Amino acid sequence: MVLNHRGRYLRKLMAAAAILVLAAVQPALARRAEPPPFRERLFFGGSFGLQIGTITNIELCPVAGFWVLPRLAVAAGPNYRFYKDPIGRTDIYGGRAYTEFLVVRNINSLIPLGLNLGIFVHFEDEVLSLDSEFWQIQAEGKRFTVNTMLAGAGISQPVGRRSSINMMVLWVLNEPDYKIYSTPEFRVTFIF
Repeated sequence: MVLNHRGRYLRKLMAAAAILVLAAVQPALARRAEPPPFRERLFFGGSFGLQIGTITNIELCPVAGFWVLPRLAVAAGPNYRFYKDPIGRTDIYGGRAYTEFLVVRNINSLIPLGLNLGIFVHFEDEVLSLDSEFWQIQAEGKRFTVNTMLAGAGISQPVGRRSSINMMVLWVLNEPDYKIYSTPEFRVTFIF
């Protein structure tokens, strides 16, 4: 009879402790279950390229994006290039949209190397307007468009709570007749 009484007392004590722990942890669980506010899921950034010499290639590609899921981001933005070689010069402009999926958030959780790098895959669709005369093509107007798809992978190095430097290697999936990209394409982007 005494053991039964102690057993009931211990069960009641453990149930009360569990209720207190759940009550204390519930607000933290509720915060994690809710997605961050819209403005915290937005990000901005892009890349800047500069090559000066016999061939001059200046590229400016800003982007604005949104974290759809904690590991899935979509972004889009304009693209402008000034290109000059011994034959002539041209302006290339258009836009691009991409999707990135963060495969590994922190490689240190898999391999303890002391590195906080993330690993992601990247898929991009880009439409550019090219000058018909510079590219020596017969077109209906002075300009024509080229659609290029790129895919690859990269690493992301956080440099702040919401900012990172991303380094990636991309391959052209559909090879247009106009060699705008070298394969593979190495790119460094900044996100904030």
